[in-house]
Amino acid sequence: MLYSFDGKRPEIGKDTYVSEQALVIGEVKIGDSCYIGHGAILRGDYGSIEIGSGTAVEEGVVVHAPPNKKCIIGKRVTIGHGAIVHASQIGDLAVLGMGSITSIYSVVGAGSIVAEGSVVKMNQIIPEKVVVAGNPASEVRKIKEKDTERWAYGKQRYIDLAKQYLDIGMHIIPTNGDVS
Repeated sequence: MLYSFDGKRPEIGKDTYVSEQALVIGEVKIGDSCYIGHGAILRGDYGSIEIGSGTAVEEGVVVHAPPNKKCIIGKRVTIGHGAIVHASQIGDLAVLGMGSITSIYSVVGAGSIVAEGSVVKMNQIIPEKVVVAGNPASEVRKIKEKDTERWAYGKQRYIDLAKQYLDIGMHIIPTNGDVS
C-alpha cells in the first residue's frame, strides 16, 4: 500500500511491482523494474528513500532514513528477506543477505555482498567488491567472477518476477471452510 505523509508521496517507476502487503510511506522514489515484496516497509516519513532501477526489496525488509537525510539504494541491488536498511548508501549491484543489518550512516560499496545475518555498524564503510560477514561485519574476501555471475542471475529473476506479478497478478482463493 502506498501512503502520503506530511505532503510527501511515493513515486513508483515503470514495471515496478509493489505488493499490496508492503507499506511505502512518504518520500520514497522507486526506479523502474523493481520488486517490493510482501511485508516490506519503506518509511520515507522524516527522511527520504531513493531506490534505483532493477532492485529487489524482498519480503519483510525494513528501509528507513534518519531525519532530513537520504537512504540511497543503487541499481540492481538485492536486499534479502528480513534485512534492515538504515544506511546512507548501498552501491549499485550490492547484495544485502537475509536478516542483515546496515545501521545508521553506513555505506556499502558497489558490487559488495553483506552476508546473511551480518551487522554493518553505524558509520561503517564497506568498500566496493568485497564480501563481508559477522558482527561487526568484516571483510572475508574479494568478489569473484562466480559471485557476479550468480547474483546477476538472481537479480534478473526478481526483475522478471516483478513483471509477472504485474502481468498475471495474484488471485485470492476463497476457502469457504474447505481447504482441500
